Amino acid sequence: MAKTLLVTGSSGLIGSEVCTYFSRELGFTVHGVDNNQRAVFFGPQGDTRWNQQRLAEGLPGFAHHEVDIRDRPGVLALLQEVKPDVIVHTAAQPSHDRAAAIPFDDFDTNAVGTLNLLEATRQACPESPFVHMSTNKVYGDAPNRIALQELETRWDYADAAYEHGIAETFSIDQSKHSLFGASKVAADVMVQEYGRYFNMPTCCLRGGCLTGPNHTGVELHGFLSYLVKCNLEGREYRVFGYKGKQVRDNIHSLDVARFMAAFVNAPRVGEVYNLGGGKANSCSILEAFKIAESFSGQAQKYTYVDENRIGDHICYYSDLRKMREHYPNWDISVSLEETIGQIVEAWRKRSLQ
Repeated sequence: MAKTLLVTGSSGLIGSEVCTYFSRELGFTVHGVDNNQRAVFFGPQGDTRWNQQRLAEGLPGFAHHEVDIRDRPGVLALLQEVKPDVIVHTAAQPSHDRAAAIPFDDFDTNAVGTLNLLEATRQACPESPFVHMSTNKVYGDAPNRIALQELETRWDYADAAYEHGIAETFSIDQSKHSLFGASKVAADVMVQEYGRYFNMPTCCLRGGCLTGPNHTGVELHGFLSYLVKCNLEGREYRVFGYKGKQVRDNIHSLDVARFMAAFVNAPRVGEVYNLGGGKANSCSILEAFKIAESFSGQAQKYTYVDENRIGDHICYYSDLRKMREHYPNWDISVSLEETIGQIVEAWRKRSLQ
């Protein structure tokens, strides 16, 4: 009998990739949980129903559940009904800019919603691996205290201790997180605690820039997807501070799903991983413009706002050594250039529909 997977935020970028990967590659029966809250947070351009429909049409036996993770009795009833073999939690209010305007919605979704799922899992299926999509924003702006060097098109670390990027031992304290970062810290620590306190197989994946062709990028969330969209439509992209040289490491959603599968296959208790593209897949905004232009043949229009976003990182890329040590069969399989090429192609296709 096929194993069952329950994915929250199943119509989002990572959620939909996980649904597809576990169904097609691993033979799981998939239950998706999503209530299109992204359209509420970001308006019509954030709508993900198209992705829900794609999963329903493309995955055999896919079951969609219109459940809000803030609904504690609803979440418990669902977990008791499905009793999934694996839980992947990607649902969130994902924008650190938006959080300040909707602090209760943000915390209730990110922190309380995660607690609802953890407790329901403990009651219904405590042996099932619980994979939580956390964020590098749990570190707040502390990475900005690392000594930097300014290069022609990017910032980079000047301190040799960070040659490989930010490791999981980096402090989450004494920094400005944004309210989004704080709500995700609460969720992150709770996922670790349920692992350690109740001996449940849980992990937090502190994502860098998670991206891919199925991202519904908007200005406040989805850096590469939104940048490519602006390029193709001749729209102005706004660069916020740091001369456009701020650096992010980008990881394709497929490689995120592949790592989750590796963890599920050999789960650990209360673990934490910095899940990003690493230095090799990092780029600044200026560098991303050039790569997008090379695929589209169109110059990127942009304006510069001399004020950075609150809590924004000047330079951040993940140290992948712990992930590679714990799961040596996993590594990055999709390069930054290939990823951007796929995003260009996906937006072009969507514009024809």
